[in-house]
Amino acid sequence: MDLSIGIMEEQDTVTMMSILIIGVFLSLLIFLSVAGNILVCVAIYTDRGLRRIGNLFLASLAIADLFVASLVMTFAGVNDILGYWIFGAQFCDTWVAFDVMCSTASILNLCAISLDRYIHIKDPLRYGRWVTRRVALGTIGTIWLLAALISFVPISMGLHRPPQPLVYNAGGQNYPTCALDLTPTYAVVSSCISFYVPCIVMIGIYCRLYCYAQKHVKNIRAITRPIDMPEAATDHVTKRFRKSTKHKNKALHIHLHNNHSSPYHVSDHKAAVTVGIIMGVFLICWVPFFCINIVAAFCKTCIPDITFKILTWLGYSNSAFNPIIYSIFNTEFREAFKRILTAHYPACCACGYESVSLNNDKFVTDYGTKTLVVNARRNGSFGEFSSEHLSCESVRQTRVNSERDVLEDISAI
Repeated sequence: MDLSIGIMEEQDTVTMMSILIIGVFLSLLIFLSVAGNILVCVAIYTDRGLRRIGNLFLASLAIADLFVASLVMTFAGVNDILGYWIFGAQFCDTWVAFDVMCSTASILNLCAISLDRYIHIKDPLRYGRWVTRRVALGTIGTIWLLAALISFVPISMGLHRPPQPLVYNAGGQNYPTCALDLTPTYAVVSSCISFYVPCIVMIGIYCRLYCYAQKHVKNIRAITRPIDMPEAATDHVTKRFRKSTKHKNKALHIHLHNNHSSPYHVSDHKAAVTVGIIMGVFLICWVPFFCINIVAAFCKTCIPDITFKILTWLGYSNSAFNPIIYSIFNTEFREAFKRILTAHYPACCACGYESVSLNNDKFVTDYGTKTLVVNARRNGSFGEFSSEHLSCESVRQTRVNSERDVLEDISAI
């Protein structure tokens, strides 16, 4: 008798410890999701340099992920730890609807971001005409409308409820539960709209972007091949180069030779790693859930409850990874985050802060998602350039810089 009591007490202790560890882990995940997405919204709002049309999609993504963390993950954590629903049957329907809507909006915003970046990199000259502020806001509105239609309308019709309501029994007492139990038709349609179609689009776009990066790397390598120049011409270019860089402390370095340690190999690798991380994290987080979501709709007993919960939280965790992938990999966001986190005043008081300084020496032009900084000479003139100053090396360097800008855009996606 004493032995059985001791075993039961030990099991209770282990259960409490596991619940405590799970609770701390889920709380940390929720905190990171909320803090990261709030930081993105504050950065875009307070930093004038980030108020671009392309970043409207990032702001919409951050809002969707913030809703996932605050409106979905918070109640899901309490529900999964306790094992039953304590917030009332009516709020259960609302919570499930927000779950479907916010997750769908997050994934559709990811798809819109990939399409926006592809248009900007593929055809930057027409990007400003195609992707206007009205088009961006209309696209974002369509995303949220579609997410609301696929969630609130079917759930208000009761398509998410099982034929017999599930109950949780503990200590001889029954407790209500709140779980997503979809009909097969609704599961297939919602999964296709929320995930499978956007996933196919994203994979296609990022594959095209990677191929585009490879193409520009080849162009750079072709441009930077050593060329045969007459000795006199070489001496002339060298004198011109030394004269122009005398007071610039070697700010400009022209690559006359192409070798395997070239920085363009680094740009190529960085673009490939960035694309791989974006698609890898997205697929790892959401593919398992949407696979078992359809399987569970046709076979209620095929997927264990604990497996479904774990894979659901794996999908939720994408809301914590998105601020890291789509913002911290971007240099401008990193600098904005540093200013916000190291400032000695509240972020809400930084509305008048402008990160882009305009003076006599710097002119800033915004082309949708790329800021072009043109440095002027301190005497107000842009310098005197004649045809004799334009050597073949300077032309090659200009072409190399343009190709490198494309690689930097792809690496910053």
